[in-house]
Amino acid sequence: MLLAIDAGNTNVVFAIYDGDHQRGIWRTATDQKRTADEYMVWLTHLMALKGLRPADIDSTIIASVVPGATFNLKRLCKDHFGCEPLVVGQPGVDLGTKALVDKPEEVGADRLVNTVAAAATYKTPLIVIDFGTATTFDVVDRDGNYRGGVIAPGLNLSLEALQMAASKLPRVEIQQPGHIIGKNTIECMQSGIFWGYVGLIEGLVARIQAEYGEPMTVVATGGLGVLFAKATHVIEHTDGELTLRGLLLIHKRNTAQ
Repeated sequence: MLLAIDAGNTNVVFAIYDGDHQRGIWRTATDQKRTADEYMVWLTHLMALKGLRPADIDSTIIASVVPGATFNLKRLCKDHFGCEPLVVGQPGVDLGTKALVDKPEEVGADRLVNTVAAAATYKTPLIVIDFGTATTFDVVDRDGNYRGGVIAPGLNLSLEALQMAASKLPRVEIQQPGHIIGKNTIECMQSGIFWGYVGLIEGLVARIQAEYGEPMTVVATGGLGVLFAKATHVIEHTDGELTLRGLLLIHKRNTAQ
């Protein structure tokens, strides 16, 4: 079985695959100080609830945008699962896609993995919107190559900045308000955050498509993808496990499975 690990700025996601069948998926907050032993104690308990044992794992793959966490995740794979992990971005790992940008080495591993999965699943060319700590808009060409994109502040990050800068503003839940014009402070904040972000999505998608010069499939991933897909016509597909599926595809490509 394969243990796929996606380490983002907010969460680390672990998923186990038996062939193409996902046997379990778990998340923990990203903490660069968490050791391999600590990961193992937490993970083995959750695996046991699914009837899985560490001995069931015979291969591992990691995509990480948090260099400080990568070391301990690699140690987890080596010391506790007895596997040398494939690490996206390291020499010798064939992604099956090219980063056709000025500095390919600067492209986040998650964006490349999303490119692989999206090109294998949806009609190209594509825009992949990933709602994470940052909200990224990634362009995938007809050949499945990464052609660049846009990085905007993530929704939670924007909300936290607003609350920190304006001491009288309360913490509010991210949700679609019933109307645009708020009648109190909370409604005003929710409207500004939610509908402002819808405007960001629609505006950037339109500008990207205009610059690219042809229609593009738009796919949303990340925790808030479903919420915004319901509020705008520009998002055609939501795919919460795009990154994990990309890791599965990359592992297959590099192990000829």
